Amino acid sequence: MALLILLNKPFNVLSQFTDDNDRTTLSTFIDTKGVYAAGRLDFDSEGLLLLTDNGTLQHRITDPKHKLPKTYWVQVEGTPDASSINKLKSGVTLKDGKTAPAKAKIIPEPDIWARVPPIRERKNDQTTWLSLTISEGRNRQVRRMTATMGHPTLRLIRYSIGDWTIDNLQPGEHSSTTINIPFEKKPRKPARKTYQAKNQEKKQVSRRNR
Repeated sequence: MALLILLNKPFNVLSQFTDDNDRTTLSTFIDTKGVYAAGRLDFDSEGLLLLTDNGTLQHRITDPKHKLPKTYWVQVEGTPDASSINKLKSGVTLKDGKTAPAKAKIIPEPDIWARVPPIRERKNDQTTWLSLTISEGRNRQVRRMTATMGHPTLRLIRYSIGDWTIDNLQPGEHSSTTINIPFEKKPRKPARKTYQAKNQEKKQVSRRNR
C-alpha cells in the first residue's frame, strides 16, 4: 500500500520541504514524514500537488509514458479567439519543440478563492478563463503556450491530475488516501530449446515435407 496526499498548494509556495532563501515550503502544510512530491508545481502556480511515500507510485504519476492528463484553470490577458483555441488544441511551437495536442476551451470564471496577493489588473483590461488539459510536463509549459498565442497567463491553477482533483480543498488544505500498488512481474523469457527438442522439430518438418 502507498500513501497519497492531495494538497491544494497556495500561491508562492515551493514544491519542496526546505529552502535556503526562507521562502514558504511544503513543511508549512504537511507534517507527514517520509513523503515527497510526485512532480512539481511552480512557485507562482496554485492547485493540486500530489505527494507519496512510494517510489513506484511516484514514477507512475510522473513518467511521461503514462501520459497522465493534467487539467489547469488559466486566467489570461484578453480574449482568445477561435483560432487561438484551435492552435492550443493542435499543438503550438515552443523553443523546445511543438507541444502535443491539448484539450482547450473557454470557461466561466471558476468559483474559487481569492488569490493573495491578487493578480495585476487594470480597470479596462479584459481577462478570460480557460480550461487546458495537457499530458506533457515541460517547464512552465502552460504559461509559454498561452504567451505564444498572445495571451499571457495571469493566474494558473492546476485542478486535476488523472482522476485526482482539488475538489473540497481550500488553499493549504490536504487529504490523504492509500493506493494499492500491485507487484509488476517482469515478462518471462521463453525457455531455450534443448538440442534434442530442436532435432525433434527438424525430424517432424522433414516428415511433413515428404
